[in-house]
Amino acid sequence: MNKLLKKLHTPRHKTGCPIHAAVSHGWDIRAKHEPSSSPRRKIATLAALTLLATLSVTNKAVAQEQDPMLEAMKSELAREQKLLVLPGLQRPYFIEYRMDELTSYDAVANYGALTREDTNRQRVIRVTVRVGDYAADSSSSRGDGNVQLAPEDNDPAALRYALWTATDEAYKVALRAYAAKQANLKRFQTAATADDFAPAKPVTEIKPIVQLDLDRDEWKRRIIETSGLYASDPSVKQFADTVQYSTASVRGVAVNRYLVNSEGTVVRHGYTGYSANVSIGGQAADGMRLSRDNGSTAPLAKDLESAAAFHQRMIDDLKSYQALRNAPIVDADDYHGAVLFSGDAATDTLTKLFLPNVEADRPDAGTTARTQGAYTSSLRQRVLPDFMNVKDNPLLAKLDGQDLMGHYDVDDEGVPAESLDVVLSGKLMAFLIGREPVKDFPESNGHGRAGLGQPAHSRAGVTIFKSSEPLSDDAMKAKLAELAAKQGSDAYVVETLGGELVPRLLYRVHADGTRELVRGAAFDELDLRSLRSDIVAAGDHPYIANTLGPIPQTVVAPSLLFGDIAVKRATEEQQKLPYYPPPAE
Repeated sequence: MNKLLKKLHTPRHKTGCPIHAAVSHGWDIRAKHEPSSSPRRKIATLAALTLLATLSVTNKAVAQEQDPMLEAMKSELAREQKLLVLPGLQRPYFIEYRMDELTSYDAVANYGALTREDTNRQRVIRVTVRVGDYAADSSSSRGDGNVQLAPEDNDPAALRYALWTATDEAYKVALRAYAAKQANLKRFQTAATADDFAPAKPVTEIKPIVQLDLDRDEWKRRIIETSGLYASDPSVKQFADTVQYSTASVRGVAVNRYLVNSEGTVVRHGYTGYSANVSIGGQAADGMRLSRDNGSTAPLAKDLESAAAFHQRMIDDLKSYQALRNAPIVDADDYHGAVLFSGDAATDTLTKLFLPNVEADRPDAGTTARTQGAYTSSLRQRVLPDFMNVKDNPLLAKLDGQDLMGHYDVDDEGVPAESLDVVLSGKLMAFLIGREPVKDFPESNGHGRAGLGQPAHSRAGVTIFKSSEPLSDDAMKAKLAELAAKQGSDAYVVETLGGELVPRLLYRVHADGTRELVRGAAFDELDLRSLRSDIVAAGDHPYIANTLGPIPQTVVAPSLLFGDIAVKRATEEQQKLPYYPPPAE
């Protein structure tokens, strides 16, 4: 330990670092979480003064908890702010340290047997160093900084050593990037439309460490039993020989994020997320591949569906799979007309088409564009029907009694989250912004979010689509029938989508109101124009879609009725069926 502490105070050099070398071979690291020695008295005093001087989003009556790793990050940051400069070159104007700690558990069962069970723990540090100033600095749209593995235990000195090597490399990269960027900008006549980085008030948020809380034995029992239902349940086992795969899985993640920067921000917060999914598939008699994949996602394990509901989900999926096998292929002639999207299908569509275009990314240098999305010139223009409103509110933790995955109080750049009216009466009023400004939006609105070890970008939190003229389910069906009668043809209802907005459960609705399941369809002309001009009605029941991805997200939307969507037969290869039946029991 004494030798390691001495290294912290040695001059900077060009020799490699074992941690840096490990990064090039992957991030798979398992770290123990053990207490270590308390920080020095001077550091504790500095932390107290910083807390009093900054904006606090935590309960002010609660004293800041002493976290040895957080204190190590603050100590090394203070040292780097004082010492980090090469003779004759610029001193950094901004430094940020972020440590992401991910604990995950995955279990997968196939055909009634456990096939995989993994527990993993990773710690990754990301050091960002910016040279220049807020108006023009060394950053690029790809994200900047140096990523390294964090130490395997809670040794503050080891963490400081890793931060030191990462900071040294990030600073040198920033100097080279700044020089290259300034030279490149001289090629353009047009000045940048916004600054490179937005100042932010310092924030202190210290929240409790989160941990996985999953009954692993119980969930293993559930997924084993559920993945074997295709062959054991009397209501579905008669077509077990057509099932080519049957999988059930459970996943849990706990992420703790530590953040300190040279502006005085100190953040430690985290989240948990859990998902339980089923997936089954096979082929129709003509070779068409069919599948059913779905599940439940929640911030807390207790909010996942019950064992009975998980069991029934698989039974329902198996029955709908068999119904698809027996369903006719959609008509060869293209259909143009009304299509009713369920809340499930609507959230998928809006997530795919709408959200990426309001998550503002820095435009390319030398252009006058506002962002890189399709809505770069659509500010205060209509992008949805005039009865639709969109709000992104990461501060919303619950809706209709359900916890929301996209909730957070402070974003991953240390900026307090804001509730934002993105669309009012169909018109785009705002973009989701992190600390990289775009034209007309010079400051962050608390939407800078990052995946594990990744740079922060503008991303949504809890996005709510709502109609000012909502219709009941019966009224939506009546409206669909009315449109079908006017066009003199059947209509369609899509319940679920998969992949690239491909319909999984699509029903042809006849004039008498009866529904017929069809397969092999694809949507044409489902795009931004159809969102703006073809939605004629929206339902009154909000469907909540929680997503547990690299960046947790929640999208809430009602059912949507499109007046004119093209439904056509998909052009996919129909592969041969297996040459012989599956093994007998």
